[in-house]
Amino acid sequence: MKVDPAIVQIFAENVRAEIIVRPTGIKLDPAIIQKIKQQVPIFKGMTPDCLMRTLAVAEYYPVKAGEVVFNERDIGDSFFVLIAGEVLVEKLRNGQVVELARLSAGHCFGEMALVGNHLRSATVRATRDAMTMRFYRELIDAHPESAHVIYRNIASILANRLDESSVMLADLVGQTRVT
Repeated sequence: MKVDPAIVQIFAENVRAEIIVRPTGIKLDPAIIQKIKQQVPIFKGMTPDCLMRTLAVAEYYPVKAGEVVFNERDIGDSFFVLIAGEVLVEKLRNGQVVELARLSAGHCFGEMALVGNHLRSATVRATRDAMTMRFYRELIDAHPESAHVIYRNIASILANRLDESSVMLADLVGQTRVT
């Protein structure tokens, strides 16, 4: 019987997630909390108390310029919110690296790992030094009050990205028909 290596990797990641002790969050100034609430769409609609509890489970994850946050096809169990800096979302196609997006402070990435496939759909790399907050699926799911808001907002974010992708695809198809 042949065992799919991806299945083995998923099981290994699940075991790792159960035994790794997550660092506790740092204390945030109330002014920073308010700024996060206003500028980070994934937290839209959260009460201040709910947002505080959600931010308390975050792992603060610094990324140096040029460093990869995660690679396409990695197993994902978390999403990130970019607090400072900039990241590039890229995908390998026909041996070429294609830039999909540049994200700045306030944007999230990796959220598809929470709602769908466990494999990352793209590579994310810092273009300059960045600070992110990393949120693990099991910690988000453990807090139903914040989980339903986050998942609703993820659905909205993904729908907007799909709309943008549809426009770009239509433009590309129109360009190829003209030439």
